[in-house]
Amino acid sequence: MAKIISIINQKGGVGKTTTSVSLSSALSKKGYKVLLVDLDAQQNATTSLGVIEPGINVYSVLKGQVKLDFIEVSENLYLLPSSLDLAAFELEMALEPGKEYLLKESLLPATSHIDYIIIDCSPNLGLLTINALTASDYYVCPVLPHHLSISGFSTLIQVVDKVRKRLNPGLELAGIVMTQFNRHKVLHRDTAEVIKSHFGNKLFTSTIPENIALAEAPSSGKPIFDYAPQSNGAIEYMKLTEELLNLNL
Repeated sequence: MAKIISIINQKGGVGKTTTSVSLSSALSKKGYKVLLVDLDAQQNATTSLGVIEPGINVYSVLKGQVKLDFIEVSENLYLLPSSLDLAAFELEMALEPGKEYLLKESLLPATSHIDYIIIDCSPNLGLLTINALTASDYYVCPVLPHHLSISGFSTLIQVVDKVRKRLNPGLELAGIVMTQFNRHKVLHRDTAEVIKSHFGNKLFTSTIPENIALAEAPSSGKPIFDYAPQSNGAIEYMKLTEELLNLNL
């Protein structure tokens, strides 16, 4: 049975898509069958894997227009692409009964033969993100190493608590990962200590550095492990993946 993990933070630019694509790719390199779901209308995860104008997309699946299908990007790595139409999803589904469960129901056919489903969430806490959390077993939060990036955590935690209470009692925090992290900067180390004081071992020891290869990889349409496998970004994302696997989720 697939483990479903949402990569979530309501702030943009914190590395959600990079983390989603990199974790998915790393897990596939380790032999796990992985489905990456691009649930962001900006389609960044989709284009980061070199997929342009796909014939199948998550919007059509959620709307019940087509059955679940996905694209094989590479060995063991599959993608359910996004669509610009997702931008209208919340408005269109406003009166739909059980609208919070649409993604969970849509992904059900894949859970028996996929090991991990990674969901790249949109940078807000709207209906699509609620759908992701309702469908997920765990969630991972990427954060930037400064205090403003963690100031919205209380809102996120409140939303997660409501989802856990009303929609998905099994939802758990897998961990928090610091992105664009520089160990030499006092502010970055201080921010890590603040997070650790509040969340303890939920802060991953692996940190993702500022790395030019991570910034360049999306334009190549390749995950970091195919674009620059020896880069610091690839090395640290593989460490993060191993740390995640060691949690025995």
